[in-house]
Amino acid sequence: MANFKIVISDPKARKAYQKEVDQSASGLMGKKIGDKFSGSHMGLSGYELEVTGGSDKEGFPMRRDVDGPARKRILLSHGPGFHPKSHGRRKRKSIRGNTISPSISQINAKIVTYGTKSVEENLGVKKEHKEEKKEEKTAEKEHKPKEEHAEKPKEEHAHAGEKAEQKKEGASAPSSQHPPSGQKSEHKHAEKKDELKGE
Repeated sequence: MANFKIVISDPKARKAYQKEVDQSASGLMGKKIGDKFSGSHMGLSGYELEVTGGSDKEGFPMRRDVDGPARKRILLSHGPGFHPKSHGRRKRKSIRGNTISPSISQINAKIVTYGTKSVEENLGVKKEHKEEKKEEKTAEKEHKPKEEHAEKPKEEHAHAGEKAEQKKEGASAPSSQHPPSGQKSEHKHAEKKDELKGE
């Protein structure tokens, strides 16, 4: 026998969870939209859920106002099964009745009574989220050193540019120790005059 895919809505957390259960072991066969059932068959011990809708294997939705499990073609003015673009428009569409049968593949349910443990703990969802977070953190740590390593050469290049500019400035500045060439010639000329006077 096939499995039911149960979409469990948590009104408090505003989250939805998916769970597959065997049709025969689910205890949902013959249940109608609006009926309540125990969540123990899907690992939610202490929980009570309510059937809110569903769809068959071909994707035709269940409707609360159509009795029985059969597929029927009826005139619709609103959903599920038909969403008119303009007000007052109607269309004949195929839908499923409000009773769960082996032809149903997906069942929508909402939690009406909560148990002692959280939904995530019962379904094993919390552990998966923690593992995903750990993987994300390790990936971030591995990525950060690469970015730092990429930034270092830029800093080194900037320092090298500053050093080169300092060298150019030092080369272009006149030396304070040696006097200009004009001063040297004047000094020599004065020495020669002193020599001539001595003679």
